[in-house]
Amino acid sequence: MFDLDDTLLDFRASEKLSFVRTMQALGLQERVDGLFTDYQAINTELWRKFETGAVTKDFLKVERFRATFARHGLALDPEAASGLYLDSLPDTVVLIDGAREVCVALAAIGEVGIITNGVDTIQNRRIASSGLGDCISFVATSEACGHAKPDVRFFEYAANMAHPFAKEEAIIIGDRLDADILGANRYGIDSCWFNPGRLANTSEAVPTFEVASLREIVPALKALALA
Repeated sequence: MFDLDDTLLDFRASEKLSFVRTMQALGLQERVDGLFTDYQAINTELWRKFETGAVTKDFLKVERFRATFARHGLALDPEAASGLYLDSLPDTVVLIDGAREVCVALAAIGEVGIITNGVDTIQNRRIASSGLGDCISFVATSEACGHAKPDVRFFEYAANMAHPFAKEEAIIIGDRLDADILGANRYGIDSCWFNPGRLANTSEAVPTFEVASLREIVPALKALALA
């Protein structure tokens, strides 16, 4: 079970492209870089709150733009910005290096699913645009589930979409320790931390193994199977 953003798809690249397109559509041609930096910080904090149940996804989608515009004194419509941004995301998909290769390899020997806290319709459109759809057996989103990673109920929901599913034969692969790996720990399933920046793990989450490249995953899984 793969996380989607910043694991298979380069969300940071897509996010910037979509944000710039949105601001241009609203008539803003200047100050976009500074605006985007603040938007990212606000967005990240709102997603953390969403994952703890403190805010809803519908609130998050608009509030990140409202708060950004307010900080910069811009009289722009956050509802319009949210709609434009979400419509743009599926058209700005960028694959992480090795994503297609690893999905094809794993789909040939098992079932590949996507587990994401993203917006259901948008994530499905982005997967379709990515060219990975033929490798994917199911897509579990927090919006459809009603619970977000790292909540165990989300992983139970995702596991019920797989046919068949056995914890000892499954693994969760993702870039976030606090959502993907911690969720795997709580659910009692192996995990692989995708850590291209080779960051130190100072969290309570404990991955079964970690990789810096998606191309390391298949060899690592073979080694794990032989251990």
